[in-house]
Amino acid sequence: MQAANKLQKALRTGSGLTFGAWQMLPGSNQARTIARCGFDWVLVDTEHGNIDDSAMHEAVAAIAGCGVSPIVRIAANEGWMVKRALDSGAHGIIVPLLYTAEDAKRVVQSAKFPPEGTRGFGSPFPMEKFGGQTSAEYLQQANDSLVTIVQIETKEALENVDAIAKVPGIDVLFVGPFDLGNNIGHSIVDGTMHDELKEAIAKIHRAAKENEKSSGIYSTSGDQAREFADQGFNMVSVMTDMVALPAYMTSALTTARGSYVHSALNMGKGAMSGLAKMTGSQGS
Repeated sequence: MQAANKLQKALRTGSGLTFGAWQMLPGSNQARTIARCGFDWVLVDTEHGNIDDSAMHEAVAAIAGCGVSPIVRIAANEGWMVKRALDSGAHGIIVPLLYTAEDAKRVVQSAKFPPEGTRGFGSPFPMEKFGGQTSAEYLQQANDSLVTIVQIETKEALENVDAIAKVPGIDVLFVGPFDLGNNIGHSIVDGTMHDELKEAIAKIHRAAKENEKSSGIYSTSGDQAREFADQGFNMVSVMTDMVALPAYMTSALTTARGSYVHSALNMGKGAMSGLAKMTGSQGS
């Protein structure tokens, strides 16, 4: 089971660096298209994405079928949401909006089967996302093979980050820069980060490293992702479908339209052509 979890395998061996993508639009074809781009993991976003429970199940299956780790971001720190995500076959979960170490402990309780936690067993769906395991094998190996990730994106979580990092069963501290900036009074409004936000991110990274946990962070471009990778983050998002799609299509359309001068010349040629036809018809 661990061998099939590409994200966990990478975090535990080698450089520990992984790159992922964010899926916000529903659809198994969308999920497969993203997964086939070469990422280690694809996050299925049920918090802010247009993805419901059914679409989550379909996306998880499609991503796992490509040999990539499907990770689900649930909408809130609710036990039933953790259960639904893991029962779909997700290789890990990201839980947003933590505040305290007690919140982190609650995540672990929801994500682990007894005796480590309180997760109920019974879903027939997750086994196939790990190479066709039996139910017994999944039950016996899941606690040590799934990745439990918590987002540090509130002022309270930042203040309690060391205590959160010490919670057994938490594998990754994941930075949500936009909400973190909002919560500490330094919103990202023009694409740049305030120095205090940069220090807050560095603090989270240090807490993870000092407590032998992995660190992750959301980014909006390949260049930014490279910067975070160079800083030592282990789980780095590279791109979101809802950023990539409009950006590329807008860029292509802008190229097609050409410059203002080019457009003006074309308009001028069209006008001259129309005038010539009009003059010719009058002359006949």
